[in-house]
Amino acid sequence: MAGTLTTGTTQEKLLQARAAAAQMALLSTDAKNAMLLAIADAIESHEQEILAANRADVRESGLEGAMRDRLLFTPARIAETARAVRDVASLPDPIGETLAEWTKSNGLRIRKVRVPLGVIGIIYESRPNVTVDTAVLALKTGNAIVLRGGKEAARSNQCLVEILSAVPGVPEGAIELLESSTRQSVQELIKARGLVDVIIPRGGAGLIQFVTENSIVPVIETGAGNCHIFVDESADFEMADRIVINAKTQRPSVCNAAEKLLVHSALASEYIPRIAKKLLDAGVELRGDGKARSLAAGLPVGSASEQEWYEEYLRLCIAIAVVADVDEAVAHINKYSTHHSDSIVTRDEGRAQKFLREVDSAAVYWNASTRFTDGAEFGFGAEMGISTQKLHCRGPFALAELTSSKYEITGTGQTR
Repeated sequence: MAGTLTTGTTQEKLLQARAAAAQMALLSTDAKNAMLLAIADAIESHEQEILAANRADVRESGLEGAMRDRLLFTPARIAETARAVRDVASLPDPIGETLAEWTKSNGLRIRKVRVPLGVIGIIYESRPNVTVDTAVLALKTGNAIVLRGGKEAARSNQCLVEILSAVPGVPEGAIELLESSTRQSVQELIKARGLVDVIIPRGGAGLIQFVTENSIVPVIETGAGNCHIFVDESADFEMADRIVINAKTQRPSVCNAAEKLLVHSALASEYIPRIAKKLLDAGVELRGDGKARSLAAGLPVGSASEQEWYEEYLRLCIAIAVVADVDEAVAHINKYSTHHSDSIVTRDEGRAQKFLREVDSAAVYWNASTRFTDGAEFGFGAEMGISTQKLHCRGPFALAELTSSKYEITGTGQTR
């Protein structure tokens, strides 16, 4: 029987999700995949309703620039969302996977298997595609999900959850949407220990800090992205240009966009004027340390304050610093970054390996854009977010990270 979008208090919705999680855990892989393929079809067939709801959100939000872009749904983004759902359906189901198996000398057979987490709560801001991405990952892994989106996307999220909940095979309560007009629902969700198994905050630093400091439910923290690119002295300039421009400008409003550029002092006098002009031509506002500003050949480069080196701009702005060598680059990144994604551009394998080994971030790159830190780009179909913590997962997390494990022990009457 198809589910429906339930109404009621936060507590009632959490109880419904708890009941639905028990049903989801029993579904076969074929049943879950059929459900996801039907969801993808439903998203495409309701494109006009989704766009209409999203237009109303965008119009009333008053958001501009990068924040408006995060909220905006387009036909192309709807098609991309549906494609991501089908990608998730095509992936192996981790539930029931045997992680380890052995037999003790007393004859006990012990097997460690993957099982669903249960009820996942996610608190996020103005990106409505997150509503679909996270819901389908939860369903694929036999979990129920409780969504608390931002008020800017309230109509879009309501429309999407109604569409998803009406798909045949989705148990009632498996996808719950909480009220977003006040913070009350957030408070109730993060205090719902026993009903909710894990909370995932996905958004700006303020949201993440609030949830991690106040939740009594275990939290998987998704981090802000103060991402760096280090152009080493042996870098190929053409390659460096492509990587820097892509990482900064391809979609500046997302967490894997580059926010800082470090340039080796041996090539800074040549490379900084070159890349600064290209960034300015692409509409990027430039900040820099004293050395970078003096080498910018009269180009408009503002002074970057100490606090800015810690900042995630989320707009067309980048700060440039000159460093003496790879050691100083690593030290700078480990001090100021959010440990999300950082990249080195170099021909020198030894320096690249040093960078990859010593930069303490969830994703480290050699000669590639930071924009690849993404569940779909890593082959996960979609993602719950990018974790910058070290427990229970790190980096883009999707199906495998939405599971726990249990032990199944088979005996023949053994006692201790």
